[in-house]
Amino acid sequence: MNIKKHIPNAITCMNLACGMAGVYFVLEGKIHYATYFIIAAAVFDFLDGMVARLLKVQGEIGKQLDSLADLVTFGVLPSFVIFQMLKQVFPEGFVPFLSFIIGIQSAMRLAKFNIDTRQTDRFIGVPTPANALLICTLPFLADQFTWAKDLIQNGYFLLFLTFIMAILLTAELPLIALKFKNFRFQENIFRYLVILIGLVSLIFLGIAGVPFIIIGYILLSLIESRIHPNEL
Repeated sequence: MNIKKHIPNAITCMNLACGMAGVYFVLEGKIHYATYFIIAAAVFDFLDGMVARLLKVQGEIGKQLDSLADLVTFGVLPSFVIFQMLKQVFPEGFVPFLSFIIGIQSAMRLAKFNIDTRQTDRFIGVPTPANALLICTLPFLADQFTWAKDLIQNGYFLLFLTFIMAILLTAELPLIALKFKNFRFQENIFRYLVILIGLVSLIFLGIAGVPFIIIGYILLSLIESRIHPNEL
């Protein structure tokens, strides 16, 4: 039995386990826990591919398993985070169930990614981990700022955020991928700006700074796509 080829899949399964554990705690009303599990899952999501390349055991099963794990962790889990937030504002009726559009669009995003050969130097549409991190770190932002707390307690804002992010997941929108072919400043200025925003936000705000990183990432990508429209 070749144990080596199962190591990346085992790491992917840890990603999936984080997603399922996150859903459990969110349904228990412990929304902040979702962020910890998302961060842990993102680490596993990075490691599985890296380990597969190092061990030279990439395969179709690993690719499909990765997408299925990502759907739970970065699609279903943020859906339930929004669901619980909406439930606080709309305790009766169907409105909280509109949050499930995040999970549905995440499935579409992952399916497109698997067959879209264009997504090498750029992502097309917001990556599911970025969307999940934006949504799941909002409670931390609300703990830091009164205005943020007011926003996530506003049902109409939550619905607006839900549908905007759902659209961006599958939008034909080229976004920056942090893959460096070289380190020349002129060719990578927007990548360096994303990293700078990330470092500053994390240093001064910690986890609460993540929404600013994701929003900054999307805005910088929009600016770059306007300046270099033919690079995709």
